[in-house]
Amino acid sequence: MAQKTLVVQVSPSRAADIERRLASGSFAFRSAPHALLSVKGEGVVATLYTSGKLVVQGEHPEGFVLAYVEGASAVSSPTRSAPAASSAPIASTETVIGSDESGKGDYFGPLVVAAVRLEPELSRKLANGEVRDCKQMTDDAVLRVGAALRAHVPHAIVKLDPEHYNAEHARWKNLNPLLASLHARAIGQLSSPGMHVIVDQFGNERLLIDALAPLDVRLEQRHRAEELLAVAAASVIAREQFLLGMRQLSEAWAIDLAKGAGHPVDQAARRFVALHGAAKLGSVAKLHFKNTQKLGLR
Repeated sequence: MAQKTLVVQVSPSRAADIERRLASGSFAFRSAPHALLSVKGEGVVATLYTSGKLVVQGEHPEGFVLAYVEGASAVSSPTRSAPAASSAPIASTETVIGSDESGKGDYFGPLVVAAVRLEPELSRKLANGEVRDCKQMTDDAVLRVGAALRAHVPHAIVKLDPEHYNAEHARWKNLNPLLASLHARAIGQLSSPGMHVIVDQFGNERLLIDALAPLDVRLEQRHRAEELLAVAAASVIAREQFLLGMRQLSEAWAIDLAKGAGHPVDQAARRFVALHGAAKLGSVAKLHFKNTQKLGLR
């Protein structure tokens, strides 16, 4: 049976009462960002956020709510992120937030998430310009267009430099939940309840549904979302910030740090270790990549 997500509004003052009820069930209590409580068990994962949003995921979320949340006989319909195949066109009168990331496949440099909010008039101005998926642009074009976008478009940037990235990755144990939290941080700086938010789907859709639940936005996850203007603009800003971060690290450590994770990166990593020592590698690199293992460090 398909997993469903149910969102219920609960007064945060009831958290202690709900926790007592859950203690009588077969649940494991967990920690979650921005949450008053979170549990897993009896076929569901349930998280009560500080905003009062109770998000329940599982095959039968309605049964959980009726059993453990007193008075919640009327609950919202199960919700899910809209799949790409059925995504409706964006209305020309609609304000849209797009969010995208850069650097997740690069051994060196930061991980950057950028979000952009486009009002209808601004969307029309940008529609026939140079903004497109950053993967279709040269680095020089990304740097030029990204700077122009930051000067004229409402945006938010969340950047993890390598040292901070390594600490966060060790805490989360997996990249996709970390990415979801970064997208939520960026989007939260621009959004208001009910706003249409579009993100390029990068993993299990429930990760972003859960991360953005406190924001009460209308989330849409699409494959190839960079084809849409708001996400394309976010991709350009994110890539521009990644490229600037790479430039800063290369200058600070007096070495050309290669993009990606292929053979030129391995060569640059060996040069870095020879110059600065293995202990400093985490200052410029994402250490969980296989490139680190190739160095044969002990």
